[in-house]
Amino acid sequence: MSLLRRTLFAVSTVCLALAGVARAQTVAADSGYKLGPRDLVRIRVFEVPELNVETRVSETGAVNLPLIGDVLAVGLTETDFAARLEGLLEERYVNRASVSVEVVEFRSRPITVIGAVRQPGHLAFPGNWTLLDALAAAGGLADNHGDLIYVLRRADNGLSDQVEIPVEGLFVRGEADLNLPIRSNDLIHVPPRVEVSVYCLGEVAQPGAITFRSTDRISLLAVLARAGGLTDRASKRIRIQRRSGDTLGDGEIVDYRKVLAGEVPDPELGAGDVVVVKEAIF
Repeated sequence: MSLLRRTLFAVSTVCLALAGVARAQTVAADSGYKLGPRDLVRIRVFEVPELNVETRVSETGAVNLPLIGDVLAVGLTETDFAARLEGLLEERYVNRASVSVEVVEFRSRPITVIGAVRQPGHLAFPGNWTLLDALAAAGGLADNHGDLIYVLRRADNGLSDQVEIPVEGLFVRGEADLNLPIRSNDLIHVPPRVEVSVYCLGEVAQPGAITFRSTDRISLLAVLARAGGLTDRASKRIRIQRRSGDTLGDGEIVDYRKVLAGEVPDPELGAGDVVVVKEAIF
């Protein structure tokens, strides 16, 4: 990433973190969401102002209201709970009641942010966050973040869907379609960048272990370049031995000249793979 892009990224991260702290927790209704314990709800009754309150659903699933007492709320949508309150009020106090219910905090089904963020963990979900809001609330990306963010969405029916978001597209290029709306119970995973080693042995200038970031594209030419290039005695037929668990396979033979000329693809390598450059037989 260029210096300009790194600077823009850093500024974006700081601004988002500040915005996440300062943001007022106004709520857009989460379509189809069912109330659960510890959710904070805002209730407005036009005809009975004494019932205009913000209160939490108890651990037993009820909301305690003046005049009415405990009313079961768990398992109901905002609309269903409002209708239940209207029915109780019309039975006891008024001829017609107009009730609105709005979830202010989705405590019963928080979102979770894990991985390379500064404050990973469960977050009380106010209901109107985007991906950038959630990352800001988690303190922003940590320095060891990778190139991708994954949003795992879990539905009530047990099905799940995973969306892959490139960090550069979201933060540097500011692509609006990548800033997903977040729903209650979502899991956001920011995989950390880790170091991996590939081994280059034989007729190269600097044989030994070569370290790459896990986000780098590791290829034969990249490994040979990091190893200082081939010696004058090196064979142009190079063996790549790929690691599977604790064992190395017999490997494949690659013609270095054809790779360098672009006649065949530059092979990708993984952690623990070994590149062997033998001495040419003249």
